[in-house]
Amino acid sequence: MKVFGFAGWSGSGKTTLLCKLIPELVSRGVTVSTLKHAHHNFDVDKPGKDSYEHRQAGASEVMISSGNRWALMHELRGADEPKVEELIGKMSPVDLLLIEGFKKSAHPKLEVHRPAVGKPLLYPDDPRVVAIACDQALDDTTLPRLDLNDIGGIAGFIIAHCGLAHA
Repeated sequence: MKVFGFAGWSGSGKTTLLCKLIPELVSRGVTVSTLKHAHHNFDVDKPGKDSYEHRQAGASEVMISSGNRWALMHELRGADEPKVEELIGKMSPVDLLLIEGFKKSAHPKLEVHRPAVGKPLLYPDDPRVVAIACDQALDDTTLPRLDLNDIGGIAGFIIAHCGLAHA
């Protein structure tokens, strides 16, 4: 399974890009999964639901399943957040795992940058940034610069970079 990440400041458009990129990759025959880093207080469950009540009662893990999907929720209960490599190991194999966030992890990344956000580029401090997707021209970089709006071009770059033999 190939792993490729997306890093950038909040508001740079990482999620928007991924939501456009996933169907483009799938249309080219690439099977795709995603892993997203979230802030501490996220929850995928709702108070009043049985699975939520099981976790509130102290269950370490709760799995819920239906004919359409299944989900496993694991409570850390004060334990350290798992490293990205451990989380990747829990994923079912696909051609390409796209990771949003986990800026400091060792996988190759596309930096998503919008100068209008007013934040500095990340690549000077992260040797694992292999290209930059931006909505404006950039000076002073030898990294490939991809047009943030060219979804096909970005998909092609990722497929080539990861050595995937798809169209």
